[in-house]
Amino acid sequence: MISKTAIGHLVDKLSAANVASEKEDLLVLGYDSTPGVHHLPEVAVYPTTTAGVLDAMEIAQHEGLPIVPRGSGTGLSGGSVPVKGGMVLCLNRMNRILEIDEENLTATAEAGVVTLDLFNATAAKGLFYPPDPGSQKISTLGGNVMEDAGGLRGLKYGVTRDYVMALKCVLPDGSILTTGGKSVKDVAGYAFKDLLVGSEGTLGIITEVTVKLIPPPQDKRTFLAYFNDIRTAGEAVSKIIAAKIIPSTMEIMDKATINCVEDYVKIGLPRQMAALLLIEVDGHPAMVEEESQGVKKILEQVKAAEVHVAKSVEEANSLAAARRTALSALARVSPTTLLEDATVPRSRLAETFAEIERLTAKYGLKVGTFGHAGDGNLHPTVLCDERDSDEMHRAHAFYDDLYDQVLAWGGTVSGEHGIGLAKKEYLARQIGPGGVKVMKRIKDAFDPKGLLNPGKIFADDDPCTQAHVEEGFRVSH
Repeated sequence: MISKTAIGHLVDKLSAANVASEKEDLLVLGYDSTPGVHHLPEVAVYPTTTAGVLDAMEIAQHEGLPIVPRGSGTGLSGGSVPVKGGMVLCLNRMNRILEIDEENLTATAEAGVVTLDLFNATAAKGLFYPPDPGSQKISTLGGNVMEDAGGLRGLKYGVTRDYVMALKCVLPDGSILTTGGKSVKDVAGYAFKDLLVGSEGTLGIITEVTVKLIPPPQDKRTFLAYFNDIRTAGEAVSKIIAAKIIPSTMEIMDKATINCVEDYVKIGLPRQMAALLLIEVDGHPAMVEEESQGVKKILEQVKAAEVHVAKSVEEANSLAAARRTALSALARVSPTTLLEDATVPRSRLAETFAEIERLTAKYGLKVGTFGHAGDGNLHPTVLCDERDSDEMHRAHAFYDDLYDQVLAWGGTVSGEHGIGLAKKEYLARQIGPGGVKVMKRIKDAFDPKGLLNPGKIFADDDPCTQAHVEEGFRVSH
């Protein structure tokens, strides 16, 4: 329990406007975007500088308080839920874009900068920052780095990790680690930057990020293809990749998702279709023309029911925007939305859809599936009610069976959402006891007192806390 003296010290260091300790001010910070788990922190601080982060961490260390970093709370694996209470360190007031370096093609920004704001600021300079998570309108750069966020353009352009060049990080002992830089080639010492990306706030607190920028594509063409069978859509994806065509975007929605999105945005999607693919090819105009012809040929070969080409930039943007609403549209259907992040080799995509259909019928559930088909990254989403214990048990069993098959095919339990609270058990299945032990040794080296984001990624050593977490999170597996 934090002392009144410690709260007074926080106010002295960061000002009263940047410290919250009353319950009504903390309620929203007990959640992220993961259903079924909530735990209040004891205090929340909103530093506006790296020095402020250092001050807050020093006081937390002195009080023995767990420290949980947080951006906008858009995470989908419980990563920013303070399961042991303590201090939530909200970084979204550190929201300055510090530099856009047009000579070195980099941008440097504080951790609380909103992803879309960074994209728009670099686009205004004629440059391109490709990572585009579905939550880009509100997610923060620091959160993207901590979860190694992906997005619709990940197929061609990669994920957040592929663009991070340098990080400034506050370590638990109060030291500041600056790793990486603007040099394109840098192999000096251990790759701390790559270790910190995707570490989910368990190793250090990221306060500043330098990212790589690239020239924007000169041309783009957008296709919308409909299918009478979702497995045929999966086959189309595999064939396009096998033809050595790498679209910038290749997104999929099944029938349930199509109908939910159409209810939500009303853009004329055909409700009777089993699946759709949203495909974008971009680059030099000559390459776009060549790849577009290749995509059309494959869609004809697999007998897509309909193929449409966007007639304008506005139409293309509206189609992409509709895909980004998939989760919001599904969430309107039922009280609880359980979203997962299964990722398989692309050659297994059609089989994965078949397995999702089989398990949906086996467990008598309502499931909508959408995702980044070109990456093999799917989001099967169970629409349910956490007040119905039998339905929750069946949802649990659905995901357990699905992940067993995903791992048997050489897939992964997370393509972009991270492990957090949600997938500790699944991670252990994937990497085995040896892998977990190595990761714990790395964690102990950075954070020997175990104060940074405890209870995440690995099974908790405290049986009482672990029982509480599992009880609260059981609905989300």
